[in-house]
Amino acid sequence: MPNELTVKNETIADNLLIKPEELDSWFHQKFQEELQKHEDTKTPSMTIIATKGTMDMAYPPFILASTAAALGWDVSIFFTFYGLELLKKDLQLKVSPLGNPAMPMKMPFGPQWLKNININMPNAISSNIPGFENMATVMMEQTTKAKGVAGIGELRELSIEAGVNMVACQMTVDLFNYKEGEFIDEVNEWVGAASFLPIASKADVSLFI
Repeated sequence: MPNELTVKNETIADNLLIKPEELDSWFHQKFQEELQKHEDTKTPSMTIIATKGTMDMAYPPFILASTAAALGWDVSIFFTFYGLELLKKDLQLKVSPLGNPAMPMKMPFGPQWLKNININMPNAISSNIPGFENMATVMMEQTTKAKGVAGIGELRELSIEAGVNMVACQMTVDLFNYKEGEFIDEVNEWVGAASFLPIASKADVSLFI
């Protein structure tokens, strides 16, 4: 028959024995705690691929980038093909009605009844009217000014001040025979897609504009 000491040892062993379900629950709890700790300390990141060189398409990347950077995110913009126009020292951006289904815009000035008029002119016609591109650009500029929206140059400067990483596509620079001197000094990197894609793959948000 087991003596009293043996019974006590068996009781202690039973108390120390962790059941599989209890062990699973403990690991799950610890994993969730570590995961939450990682989420709480992680800095969100965003990458943007900017491919358009018109005035209207310059707003989205700079607005999104400057806003995210102001919130403390790590932000990088990869300017490729016509998007490189947004990095030029001399910004000569226009609003192109060709292929833009949102054109034309409403009138930004005049009496309210005039500003409410929306002339639905087909792109094929508007894009062939001499001076229509310049008129559309002036209308866009006046609209943003009247609504208190910053210009492209100002938004770009805000993005740079907020720490947005400006990346130029070296392949496009070579393709179009651009010179680095044509671009702002704040371009941080001159790389190809193979160098930028690993950064984009790790970002929390990736946008193609």
